[in-house]
Amino acid sequence: MSQKRIKVLVAKLGLDGHDRGAKVIARALKDAGMEVVYTGLRQTPEQIVKSAIQEDVDVIGISILSGAHLELVPYVVNLMREKGLNDVVLVVGGVIPPQDIPKLKEMGVDEVFLPGSSLKEVVEKITKAVEAKRGIKVAS
Repeated sequence: MSQKRIKVLVAKLGLDGHDRGAKVIARALKDAGMEVVYTGLRQTPEQIVKSAIQEDVDVIGISILSGAHLELVPYVVNLMREKGLNDVVLVVGGVIPPQDIPKLKEMGVDEVFLPGSSLKEVVEKITKAVEAKRGIKVAS
């Protein structure tokens, strides 16, 4: 296993205009030693996947509060597959009904974080997912 620093793309998917939570997560990931690229508000699935390719990220983190997660996340998953991003970890966070979590995971989302998830838990789960999916040892 090679050793490296995790690189994460944090994106706000869709028309959701609230990004405080995404910025808090981005800061926590940076504080944990990860490199973070924040794309800003109102990103399309195409913009997110294109940015992930350009930035050569290990993780795509999507924040969505609009309730459109079951409509929009499948587009991201399909584009990731089309572009060969099969080893990139995909995490989704936001206001997501618990009954939708299994649906998101079935379609290819690696982790789902709900409001109230601890920042420590987010960092730990992302680190474990990257180590497993990318076959790397994360530098501490």
